[in-house]
Amino acid sequence: MTLKQIIFIFISIFVIYACANRGQGPQGGAKDEVPPKVIKSTPADKSVNISGKKIEIEFDENVVLKDIAKNVIISPPQRTNPEIRAYGKRVVVNLNDSLEENTTYSINFGDAIVDNNEGNILKDFVFSFATGDQIDTLQLSGTLINAEDLNPLKGIIVGVYRDLSDSAFVSKPFNRVTKSGDEGKFTVYNVKEEQYRVFALDDQNRDNFYQKGEGAGFIETVFETKIENYVRQDTVWKDSVTVDTIHSVESVRYLPNDIVLKFFKDDSKRQYLAKSERSAPHKLDIFFNTENEEMPEIKPLNVDWENKVLLQKNATLDTLSYWLTDSTLINKDTIRLEVKYLKTDSVFVLQPETDTLNFFMRRTARPATTKTAKKKEFLTIATNLTSRFDVFNSINIQFDTPIKSIEESKVKFSQLVDTVLVPLDVKLEKVDSVGMNFKITHKWIPEASYQLVVDSAAFFSIYDLHNDNFKSELRIKSLDDYSSLKLHLEKYDSTAVFQVVDKNDKVVRTVPIQQSVTNIPYLDPGDYYVRMFLDRNGNGKWDTGSIIENRQPEEVFYYGKKLTLIKNWEFEETWDHTSVPLLEQKPEELKKTVEPKAGN
Repeated sequence: MTLKQIIFIFISIFVIYACANRGQGPQGGAKDEVPPKVIKSTPADKSVNISGKKIEIEFDENVVLKDIAKNVIISPPQRTNPEIRAYGKRVVVNLNDSLEENTTYSINFGDAIVDNNEGNILKDFVFSFATGDQIDTLQLSGTLINAEDLNPLKGIIVGVYRDLSDSAFVSKPFNRVTKSGDEGKFTVYNVKEEQYRVFALDDQNRDNFYQKGEGAGFIETVFETKIENYVRQDTVWKDSVTVDTIHSVESVRYLPNDIVLKFFKDDSKRQYLAKSERSAPHKLDIFFNTENEEMPEIKPLNVDWENKVLLQKNATLDTLSYWLTDSTLINKDTIRLEVKYLKTDSVFVLQPETDTLNFFMRRTARPATTKTAKKKEFLTIATNLTSRFDVFNSINIQFDTPIKSIEESKVKFSQLVDTVLVPLDVKLEKVDSVGMNFKITHKWIPEASYQLVVDSAAFFSIYDLHNDNFKSELRIKSLDDYSSLKLHLEKYDSTAVFQVVDKNDKVVRTVPIQQSVTNIPYLDPGDYYVRMFLDRNGNGKWDTGSIIENRQPEEVFYYGKKLTLIKNWEFEETWDHTSVPLLEQKPEELKKTVEPKAGN
């Protein structure tokens, strides 16, 4: 081959390879990270004396709209949803409500407007106009946080009232609204120079005022809007480390700008029959959405089950299980029950309700088997015993069916002392109503070994199954394996309850405050944080608030430092829970913006 032919072949191969790999190499410059820019609008932004309901906004590039219902909010709130569409470089809004006279309207697009190519968001673009001859320009702003864990909340309506009475929030729509955004920040735009009450609302039915069962937040303070002039310092940099000049610039700030709203859901939940099932031939389960004030009335319709069932119910009567103890009932294909209970209606009032439930037998195909001797079936015992047992734990014994009888002499507990098992007197405590859960409480000796023995036929179930022989050993952890924490609250409050939380903000220990210093022993080594709530009603748990009762949720505080606890070490911390503003208390590594899910 000639040199010319070789060069030709080489070039051809290179061209073919390049065409096949167009995804590699330079792709036309730096990625576009600039959000869309408004070029013009009809009418112009902040126009006055507007009577038309159509708004067209033109951008410098093609745009699309995402999650319109979630992102776009119009103030004052609209009773009829507007039509909002994107066409190429234009966004068109058609308002379907009548416009109020001498009123400023604002359309906050939130995160809805993005460019068509790279998805860059034009964040919090607000378009406003007035039907009168002047436009209101004042603002009020703040932060919305969850009352229980101080996490910022996104996507929750924040609204204001000129009516300063408590009844406004439960009887009439907001005057103006916005939505909380990233880090829980919110700004209510285009308000008058006037006094306002401020509320937060997870508006499930979109009527713009509180209905029982909806999440909400309120503050008793009456806020007065105003403008404040101030001088800010504007720094010009020569490079990333060298200051060129510092300019003093006259600016204005809109007040109030530091409102803190605590969001909560009250204890009210809609009551309804959530689910029913026949989880096994001998068991019928009925589940309600929330607790019942009184036991529902259950009546069998096609069977006689008097003295043939065992009812298992929890303390709140929202979970009912009927254990069938008669073989005729167990083999019945369908069992029908009439259930009378109280159900929440559309205005959140409990009303009598009657349902008929059908419980069907689930039949599965039997696998082909060879004829073998039938293996004896025993009652299964489950425990929490381990070779490294915590010094503060109790032994838990669980069964999967209710227990009919116990021969406690066959439950033996002993301690290993110098290779000799020494019997101990133990008390077997029944935990639930039907005997599926028991516990043994004992004052453990660190590093000691114990043995639990349950002889055959110590427990009999309601189906006449008994347990097989059971034996398990446990060894108590050494005190050297633990760390402990001492907390001194600088401004003592007798209602304080400390909660030690892990890196996921999950509570691992709850301890009421003690005089002078609170000791929290037996913590596994690791990273922890501390929060505290003020238990005003003394029930030992954090309690939410109530809009109807005008009651705030119990106050929560966070200690700002991470505590790294090591083995066999006692840590002592002093805490002034009032020294740091509430929004700055929660450690950043625990803080996360939360967007509540729809539903009640």
